[in-house]
Amino acid sequence: MFWRKQASHFDLDDVEQRQAKIKELRAALGPLSTRGEKYCSEACLPDVSVEAETGKMYRAPFTDREGRTVIVMRPAKQNTSSHEGQLQYLTYTLENAVLNLPQGQDKMVWLIDFTGWTLAHRSPFKTSRESMTTVQSHYPERLSAAFMFNPPKIFEASFKVLKVLIDPKSAQKLNFVYKENEESMKTMYNHIDPEVLPVEFGGKNNVVYNHEDYSKLMTKDDIKTASFWGADSNHATNGHSVPAVKSQSSLTVAKAS
Repeated sequence: MFWRKQASHFDLDDVEQRQAKIKELRAALGPLSTRGEKYCSEACLPDVSVEAETGKMYRAPFTDREGRTVIVMRPAKQNTSSHEGQLQYLTYTLENAVLNLPQGQDKMVWLIDFTGWTLAHRSPFKTSRESMTTVQSHYPERLSAAFMFNPPKIFEASFKVLKVLIDPKSAQKLNFVYKENEESMKTMYNHIDPEVLPVEFGGKNNVVYNHEDYSKLMTKDDIKTASFWGADSNHATNGHSVPAVKSQSSLTVAKAS
């Protein structure tokens, strides 16, 4: 969840304040179906805000040239060691990306920024493996292209290990791009207009991640998602069924600021 007060500063001992926030969230969502209740337990409501605070993964405020959703991932911004929390936030972000795909589009773009990344930022192998499994099992063929931006040389060894976990078709969609390499940047520019791409990624747009602004955006989307999951039946987005992934659905992050 995205609270008005950032979760890292949230006093977990203040039960009354915590319950007030939960009550506020449930009021915003409105009545939930039996199915919806499975995805919105009180225990999971604060989790996503913690995972999102540093901007380590978010839906970009821009799209690719085809209008497809772009997810920005910045592994150097990793701020938790929670296996379940990281998987939950991954699923939330993917669900949100699918929800915001334009009519006629069913794929998304990933921009993975390795600026500042070191081996100290590596996720445990179990988390990496299960993240891959989640993506490949529940979001097959959702990836249009992925851009690995400024990966350090040391990352190549780690990637060789993880590559065996990636579906061959998906592996072909991975592109290594370097800000100082004009030719490699052209590959990304072919997909994302440099006019909308942030300066930090080699573009001309001065936009930067702001957690408070992103929280407000996600609040609106979470309420929309709650409505989407309102009926106890199978749903589809852009002609594709949306998977029921345990308690990791985007409903687990409904409100924010």
